[in-house]
Amino acid sequence: MKEGQLFKSNDTDPITDGSPLAERMRPRTFDEFVGQHELLDRGQPLREAIEQDALQSIILWGPPGTGKTTLARLIATTSHAHFIAFSAVLCGIKEIKAVMAEAELTRHQFNRRTIVFVDEIHRFNKAQQDAFLPRVEGGDIILIGATTENPSFEVNAALLSRSKVFVLEPLCPEDTVALLQRALTDPIRGLGDQGIATDDDALTAIARHANGDARVALNLLELTATLATPNEHSATESNDSPSSKCIDHNVLARALQRRSLLYDKSGEEHYNLISALHKSLRNSDPDAGLYWLARMVEAGEDPLYIARRLIRFASEDIGNADPHALTIAVAAKDAVHFIGMPEGNTALAQVVTYLATAPKSNAVYFGYAKAAADAHREVAGPVPLHLRNAPTKLMKQLDYGKNYEYAHNEEDAVTGMDCLPSSLKGRQYYQPTTRGYEKTISKRLSAWKEVKRQKRNRSEEPHE
Repeated sequence: MKEGQLFKSNDTDPITDGSPLAERMRPRTFDEFVGQHELLDRGQPLREAIEQDALQSIILWGPPGTGKTTLARLIATTSHAHFIAFSAVLCGIKEIKAVMAEAELTRHQFNRRTIVFVDEIHRFNKAQQDAFLPRVEGGDIILIGATTENPSFEVNAALLSRSKVFVLEPLCPEDTVALLQRALTDPIRGLGDQGIATDDDALTAIARHANGDARVALNLLELTATLATPNEHSATESNDSPSSKCIDHNVLARALQRRSLLYDKSGEEHYNLISALHKSLRNSDPDAGLYWLARMVEAGEDPLYIARRLIRFASEDIGNADPHALTIAVAAKDAVHFIGMPEGNTALAQVVTYLATAPKSNAVYFGYAKAAADAHREVAGPVPLHLRNAPTKLMKQLDYGKNYEYAHNEEDAVTGMDCLPSSLKGRQYYQPTTRGYEKTISKRLSAWKEVKRQKRNRSEEPHE
């Protein structure tokens, strides 16, 4: 791919080629770039490296519409290096090897490095990503990868270790509104020649709907401009042309479809949101719990997946502090399965608020973890003879079940019998808290411990 073919879709005049507003308004300089202040304001390391043509391999990680491709285009216009761009969606290993061979030749013949921009690098498999490594290590190329997915999971470790990751954040509403205002007033690349009237409330509504995505915001502005009606008040008062338009509440209502919430059921956001829900419940915050639940449900998450995670939470973070929590969580799962969605959302909301406001204990969780660790680490001690079943005569002769003490024969239903292997005698895995019902359990266990101690002492006393 030759330099003259870079970003081919943008090589024609953006004013006359019928490109969407978002493409026409794409920043051409750093001064036009909106957002990403911590990366691209004057004096910031990334901007300095780009302007001084001293860039090393980088990964640009951020959600759609935050400027990854725009930043690559700015690098292309400022760098003296040979620049090649291609998409991971359209190219395979054959194209990668051709580009790498060209980069090596350019370095050896002209002592000039090549900047390779790979859009959606997470779509390349490990073998395709590995094809870049020799040329990155040899200094033939500077790799710029753009991805919406977490590089920790989607970029192989060897390539990641040779690159600096820069995180691009969603645009804040103020930056998005500034971008929209520029598009409305620019008569050449934007909509400034259409005499469109609007107000900050309308632009803020568009910005909120765009959810930090500049492309979505500009596309929505362009759509509302086509739906806008003549601004009769403005034309009468200000002698504006009859073609003047107004973007008002009614126009926005027609243009705004239900927002597509940022969510990928198999990607990082899936795990981020369920983590936020779990940790909000653990922190006894029902309001945050409802919000994160709504984010997942409204984005189309499998409600039974949410129900399964809530069941896990009931045992992991509440346990016996409120034994009803598990029952209620399972009931919510059954309710969702029985009535389906969207009606099942209230069952999920009910259990979320119950779990958030229940007393918390992780004693069951840690008790099992400690027991499991001993099961793996310690010698697998034999089951004590007195706990073994003895269904045959031979087993009885071998003392299976001998000296077993039947708890119900005791007045308090507790014996002094040890039930752990002898190598683990005295281990305490379950240590209840003093919160919720576990306070009662803790007192009960303490009383039983003393009863057992007394009975063991009596059994060890010599008989006359």
